[in-house]
Amino acid sequence: MSNPIRTIAAVSSMRSYAVCVFCASSTAIDPRYLKLAAETGEAIARLGWTLVSGGGGISMMGAIAASAREHGGRTVGVIPQALVDLEVADNQANELVVTTDMRHRKGVMDERSDAFLALPGGIGTLEELMEVWTAHSLNMHEKPVVVLDPWGDYDLLRAQVAHWVERGFVRPDAVARVRWVISIDEAMVALAR
Repeated sequence: MSNPIRTIAAVSSMRSYAVCVFCASSTAIDPRYLKLAAETGEAIARLGWTLVSGGGGISMMGAIAASAREHGGRTVGVIPQALVDLEVADNQANELVVTTDMRHRKGVMDERSDAFLALPGGIGTLEELMEVWTAHSLNMHEKPVVVLDPWGDYDLLRAQVAHWVERGFVRPDAVARVRWVISIDEAMVALAR
């Protein structure tokens, strides 16, 4: 097995390695989630990677972007005009891309990213995760898809997917297209592959 530090260092030397992070924008969450987001943003920045996010300046989305910048990282926020109008945009982003709608937003995020990381979140996070997971399982991209789940927030999803595998709706190799991890260090290694 290769040395994880060496693996990360090799990817870090890539000029523009960008990680798209999906996470909560809800403000009614336990502070531990904000801490997780901030620590993840710091880890991404320390590796010299670019953070691509949904462009929000609140909750986990805001925390991860602010922390990445605080630690010398570059941030690209991609947000639909409707959310800019609600005054939730990350106006401090190094680059803020304003799109016409959510579908266009996801397309830009996909194009600008070399890997995907899902943190705990709600239905928007789930939808984004499922889309990149599905595309990966259909060989539409080979970018790593990683879920950082330290507190089991995705346990019910994993049980549902296992049920679908048993019923023949999902191929086991499709399930294997996602790496599930519980620590930020593990996430960074998985993203770097």
